[in-house]
Amino acid sequence: MTKLQTHKSDAGLLAGGLLTFIFQLGYKYIRMKRTDFLDGLAFFLILLVLGASSANADVTTARTAGPDNFQENFIEKTSALPAQFPLGAQTDPNKTLAATETPDDKNGPSSPDLKPDHVSNDTAGGVPETTVDKAGASVPGSYNQAKKKTPLSDDSYASNETALKAIGKSVNLFKDKIKERFTVYLERSAQYIEIMKEVLRGKNLPEELVFLPIVESGFNPNAYSSARAVGPWQFIASTGKRYGLVIDWWRDERKDPVKSTVAAAEYLRDLYKMFGSWNLALAAYNAGEGKISKALRKSDSVDYWSLLNTKQIRNETKEYVPRYIAATMIANTPEEYGFNNLDYHEPLEYDEVTVSSPIDIDVVAKCAECTVKEIREANPELRRWSTPPNVSEYTIRIPAGSKDIFLDNLTAIPKEERFTVEQYTLKKGDTIKKIARKTGVPGSTIVAMNSLNGLEHLQPGNLITLPPKGKFSPDLDDRASFVQKVAYKKKMKDGRQRRKGRKGPSKKAGKARGKSRGRSRVKTKRA
Repeated sequence: MTKLQTHKSDAGLLAGGLLTFIFQLGYKYIRMKRTDFLDGLAFFLILLVLGASSANADVTTARTAGPDNFQENFIEKTSALPAQFPLGAQTDPNKTLAATETPDDKNGPSSPDLKPDHVSNDTAGGVPETTVDKAGASVPGSYNQAKKKTPLSDDSYASNETALKAIGKSVNLFKDKIKERFTVYLERSAQYIEIMKEVLRGKNLPEELVFLPIVESGFNPNAYSSARAVGPWQFIASTGKRYGLVIDWWRDERKDPVKSTVAAAEYLRDLYKMFGSWNLALAAYNAGEGKISKALRKSDSVDYWSLLNTKQIRNETKEYVPRYIAATMIANTPEEYGFNNLDYHEPLEYDEVTVSSPIDIDVVAKCAECTVKEIREANPELRRWSTPPNVSEYTIRIPAGSKDIFLDNLTAIPKEERFTVEQYTLKKGDTIKKIARKTGVPGSTIVAMNSLNGLEHLQPGNLITLPPKGKFSPDLDDRASFVQKVAYKKKMKDGRQRRKGRKGPSKKAGKARGKSRGRSRVKTKRA
């Protein structure tokens, strides 16, 4: 008999003895307490389960990692673990062909034929199991290999009827149904493509990913979706912040064509490391990595194209990768698809200057001898009338070749004239709400500009800062926040009314009805 068999025999005897002892203890408890049969049976079963668990633990402990069972132990201890990735990292899945255009954009609204998806919450509870493309794609050791395995160089759809049909449908959509709007996207893309390609090259990623913003936003840095995703790469706030973008009352770097591209490149790189397939990585960029992992696991699909025949992903995600591939094909050779004589925008070129104190945008334009519109287009991340005052210095873009003239002109302007705000002296009884009514400035703006939380006791005589008249107007995110707040208040009010209705009439109402009934009674006397 081997040493391992001796251990197993001893463990079995120990378990048997323990079960016998528990049986006797339960029987004595029933007799001593003279309890009800069912109570006694329940107590006995609890003891039995505890005893079985203890015996099983003893048997497990008795196992050795000796040579006889080394292979069994090795297999158990080397099970695949999911790869780690940033929790909650996802872009807005509410993707349209191009997200909602801002009022300043004269090119019309987004595509009406795409329905918004819901924001994925799959990553909120923890790291989902990572599913790597089963078609043979493996995570590359370097991104030189990743660059070679781009969606358009992937032969997985070359003979795939489902893939070819989906891509062909997207091509027809762009060149026939929405050709005029797609033309605008192609022409606008030239303004940002070169600086975005430079970022992708620096991250060692495929340059053709530069065409993803065609599907995301139509290359509109001010694009804003119904789920409050912003910018050319359509980041939601949580993902943008996770990848280093600053989003506050003064600026939103999701709109910055350079900084947002850096964040998107890092996110796409993480998704490719997770799935080992660019098609799956792009699908996860749209729907969220948790949804794609779950879809592959539930459907037992081998790749992205297999998911198109399941109900595990939404129609928008099924259309997302084919539309990206179709858009890239057209952007590379537009003439072949009937897009002739395109009037491409001039590439974005600029100088950068760093200012050590806040400065109004119109002052920047004056110093650079250009228009406010040009400064706005070069710095779309600026939400207000000036550079952020909550940082020690800020780098701003100005038209190429104007750096020297800008610095010369700036020195001639006194510091107190570079940044304008208004002051309000607090009076007795003032609240945020009252000040907002008096000045016409939203309460949220007052709170943001003065680093308040809205609950402070305002001291009479103190000064608070307000935006200058004529230079401030709420942006889309401000208006969305207001609408969301109003909707929340209405929801809470409706909830209170429903709860009140379930409780029935109040005591006062009941007493009033009782008195009314009493007054209506008429006593009759017998003759």
